[in-house]
Amino acid sequence: MCSSEELEYPQKLLDYQCGFLVSKTMFTACELGVFDLLHEVQEPIAATTIASRLSTSVDGMERLLDACVGLKLLKVELKNNEGHYSNTDVSTLYLVKSSPKTLYHMITYYSQTTYKLWHFLPEAIREGKSQYERGFGISSKEVFEAIYRSEEEMLKFLYHMDTIWTICGKDIIQAFDLSVFCSVYDLGGCTGGLAKHFVSTYNETTVTIMDLPSVVQTAKKKFVTDEEQRIHFLEGLFMTGQKKNALIC
Repeated sequence: MCSSEELEYPQKLLDYQCGFLVSKTMFTACELGVFDLLHEVQEPIAATTIASRLSTSVDGMERLLDACVGLKLLKVELKNNEGHYSNTDVSTLYLVKSSPKTLYHMITYYSQTTYKLWHFLPEAIREGKSQYERGFGISSKEVFEAIYRSEEEMLKFLYHMDTIWTICGKDIIQAFDLSVFCSVYDLGGCTGGLAKHFVSTYNETTVTIMDLPSVVQTAKKKFVTDEEQRIHFLEGLFMTGQKKNALIC
């Protein structure tokens, strides 16, 4: 049952309606490099300086910065009647690209890929299929062929997936007692983000990541170092006979 207040003024529906405006504001600030620049200079700076450094219009940048202040993604202080902007603590931790806990790659993937695909949600519901063909002109019969449509797009997706495990991987691994498993087989293990949490939590565990050849080769080059010797890779999507004391996830 709705309260009379909710029926009189549909605040929840208005919030839902405008939710994408909030998302795209944050996406844009990330993509333009606002948070990275403010982290680099390490002091509050004016909108005119930010616009000049990032090659944008002053008016547009000032509006974006003020919107980010309203969202508590930036702080502003007045100097000589001019606003000077700096990052908040949460932006420094999660929106600066160089931060160990950055969400930058996830955010840009949502902005450049997921956001565009959701424009075609009505068609997806009517047809019951992926909308990569409408969004990017790529056949969506095989979803990973669409996601990995180029080396650049594959790398964007891998960084996006790796970010997820950076944020929640440790909590997921430690939510269960998996110490009885000495071997773990991670089917579709991507960059090894989850595998790293496994081997750091359980000192006797080895993890074998099974994924597409192109994903495996990229993960070896970009995400898993030679020092992480308890993480192994197997090219191709297949499963062999079960092994004793093995976990497949």
